[in-house]
Amino acid sequence: MTTLLARFRLDYGDFKLDVDLKLPGTGITVLFGHSGSGKTTLLRCIAGLQHAPQGLLEINGQRWQDSEHGLFLPTYKRPLGYVFQEANLFPHLTVRGNLHYGLKRIKQNSGTVKLEQAVELLGIGHLLERLPGNLSGGERQRVAIARALALNPDILLMDEPLASLDFKRKQEILPFLSRLHQQLDIPVLYVTHSQQEVAQLADTLVIMEDGRALASGPLAETQSRLDVPLAQEREAATVWQVSVTEHETDYHLTRVEFAGGSLSLPAVDTTVGTALRVQIYARDVSIALEAPTATSILNVLPATVTGIADGRDSQSIIRLQVGDQALLAHITRKSALLLGLQIGMAVYVQIKGTSLLN
Repeated sequence: MTTLLARFRLDYGDFKLDVDLKLPGTGITVLFGHSGSGKTTLLRCIAGLQHAPQGLLEINGQRWQDSEHGLFLPTYKRPLGYVFQEANLFPHLTVRGNLHYGLKRIKQNSGTVKLEQAVELLGIGHLLERLPGNLSGGERQRVAIARALALNPDILLMDEPLASLDFKRKQEILPFLSRLHQQLDIPVLYVTHSQQEVAQLADTLVIMEDGRALASGPLAETQSRLDVPLAQEREAATVWQVSVTEHETDYHLTRVEFAGGSLSLPAVDTTVGTALRVQIYARDVSIALEAPTATSILNVLPATVTGIADGRDSQSIIRLQVGDQALLAHITRKSALLLGLQIGMAVYVQIKGTSLLN
């Protein structure tokens, strides 16, 4: 399996970056954390814009930094694409002109992403003759991403590319970003402090705090860890990968399968076999010791308790395994006590609501 190795130690005095990460060499890895957690500093070290005196960076077998052997490739020698918060397009050039700028850096015959593929992936073919001043914020960012991909990079770095957009523009561009992990065979590192973007985009999640990686791993697994603050927040949730298996047209429902079971969702206008992401908030999950025989909740599934932790105020956080999927539930401590919940217990979960992400 291809991998990305990133080890950096950097001392700013009040701030220290100290990370040692082994990440997948494909898919979208989201670096998540609050402002000042070290997300952008880590991204800049990977880009070579920040020189960490102690560092090792290897991307799919290619070493770009190795401080023990005096190796440090400057940014202009690193085959990468970088997308900033602002699109930074040349205002006097058309979209086509912006895309062609810098193509001399492309490595011939590497065949990762060609300009035409980038244009199609980002859906900007109809914008090619426009000037940036005639584009919406979301369109400008799509052009900026396509421009980065046109460089045929070995890695795509994205530093909060939606931060400057309003809600409407974010919704406009998110579907295009969701396609990146499906159609690119390079790693994408995406910085954000938005849980919505984490849920919609991440294949792998790295949670940053005070210059360190608190947790790293597949999205649902990392979201549901009880030893990181994310599981305690009101918006705590897990994301399941599902596929459409049936449309119950009489009831306006769609049936989907996941690894170990199935769910009923409000009707989704898509074909059988389509892959979807479903987000389940911990506050929308209840627990029963026996399968309910009379309930209005359609999604009742067998589960196993795999973790218990104290949450805020009177809350308990329960980690569960449902088939091959991890799930969180926020219940009161009194409920956990009355149910006698213990690790390893077989229970049933009732999922009161789901949120479709794509």
